Amino acid sequence: MTDPPVPEELLFVPLGGAGEIGMNLNLYGYGPPGAHRWLMIDCGVTFGGDGLPGADVMMPDPAFIVEQRDRLDGLLLTHAHEDHLGAVAHLWPRLLCPVYATPFALAVLRRKLDEAGLAGRLRPVAIPGEGRLQIGPFALELIGMTHSVPEANAVAIRTPAGTVVHTGDWKLDPVPVIGPSSDEDALRRVGDEGVLALVCDSTNVFEEGRTGSEGALQESITDLVAQCERRVVVTCFATNIARLHTIACAARDNGRDVVMVGASLKRNYAAARECGYLGDVPPFLEDALGQHLPRHRMLMVSTGGQGEPRAALARLAHGDHPYLSLEQGDAVIFSSRVIPGNEPQIARVQNALLRLGVTLYDHHDGLVHVSGHPARDDLRQMYRLVRPQVAVPVHGELRHMMEHAALAREMQVADTVVAENGTVVHLGPGAVCVVDHVPTGRLVLEGKRAVPADGALVRGRAKAIYNGAVVVTVVLAGLSRTVEDVQISSFGLIEQGEDAIVEGFCRAARAAIGELGSEPFRQDESVRDAVRLAIRRLSRQLVDKRPVVEVHVVRL
Repeated sequence: MTDPPVPEELLFVPLGGAGEIGMNLNLYGYGPPGAHRWLMIDCGVTFGGDGLPGADVMMPDPAFIVEQRDRLDGLLLTHAHEDHLGAVAHLWPRLLCPVYATPFALAVLRRKLDEAGLAGRLRPVAIPGEGRLQIGPFALELIGMTHSVPEANAVAIRTPAGTVVHTGDWKLDPVPVIGPSSDEDALRRVGDEGVLALVCDSTNVFEEGRTGSEGALQESITDLVAQCERRVVVTCFATNIARLHTIACAARDNGRDVVMVGASLKRNYAAARECGYLGDVPPFLEDALGQHLPRHRMLMVSTGGQGEPRAALARLAHGDHPYLSLEQGDAVIFSSRVIPGNEPQIARVQNALLRLGVTLYDHHDGLVHVSGHPARDDLRQMYRLVRPQVAVPVHGELRHMMEHAALAREMQVADTVVAENGTVVHLGPGAVCVVDHVPTGRLVLEGKRAVPADGALVRGRAKAIYNGAVVVTVVLAGLSRTVEDVQISSFGLIEQGEDAIVEGFCRAARAAIGELGSEPFRQDESVRDAVRLAIRRLSRQLVDKRPVVEVHVVRL
């Protein structure tokens, strides 16, 4: 007798963006257990944060799928935001799979691939908005959605086990400024066919009503700029092309020229023009040209609204931009939401601006920003259109996803699954359930390398920042018991003039070596361990710090 065929199953496995906002990376698997074919949707980054010194960008660790990349059939990008495609140039060499996206997302991605030296190796495949394609066992249909960037798409994923609608980022906006409104007819049609699961954006689930319209924001920004008499800066995300259009219209209606400040802004502006967007507003000017404009004629659009220390707004705030400056009477409008966790660094930039005499405007001063994500009534409408059997909230912290699951139950969805990163969800056939958990982690961009956030490099740097570092060089007379010399260098531990501490470290090192037996003395590693322990013990006694200690042994 032959064994009965092993039933094929449909899995969902988030590796990023589930239990957090940002660095989205989602996997769908289909096939018999242990032999699934995989589809990846999105591959993004988020900000590094204060706890990761020297690392501005963080991304999911894709180790789970890298181990089975021979069964990864492709990566589909839903849209051009950094938290959905910003990690591709860093992680693709580990994945080596085909990449698919619509023209604007590809225009943004190609510039990143050029910078990473991957343009000759990775040639992404362009797909039309609202197009269809087959990736492995997954039949995909793109459904156009309104967002703050052009060509955002939901994806209907059809398999023999059922259809999943993966929403990506979206909102319902009757006046979107850039691109058409969300295709509710297509969502309703897919819902009529029958939807197994809705994997849906949870960002604004605590916001009642509908998300505001970009069209209404344009009037508000125009009126606010009209109140300003000198230079105006509007800061927003560089990929928010709808906001760039709104700012350009506000500048035009107030007799101002738009000056771009920030490298990422210039790249995204060029990508938008390449794809036919922003052609109905006056061209933006390079920042080098802006220095020649009268202050009342300039409107700068700048990156750095999240307080990034090396972004354009921080450089303006600290007076080290090569061409432009701010002074008493100028104004800065913060036209973006605060990403949780960025509050301290935003405050630092705002305080620096206030010291210059700059007037600040944010959401407390009127309508300066509308979200690109759905509020509660938008979510309710999505459930009315799609009518899924199962709701799987993503794109949010745990509190967002749990609240989203409660809203789905309110909308009479039969089943809900709150799945944080690493959760393996069996969607079908049969009952939906959590069947496993896979390891997850985070990588940080360290120069041009993606390294583990909990690895030795990042941990060592953080420890050195908070506890200082000591480098000890001990010079020994061959294998005899004589210590010829001890040299101490320290960083971030000893204040200038504290010679007694340095002398104490030298004595401690000599004493530790003198206490070694004959055989340990012959082993450099034993000498290093003894000196390291002695220095750390004395440091704890003298200054209550546990520094990073590096010991070099030289034998003459």
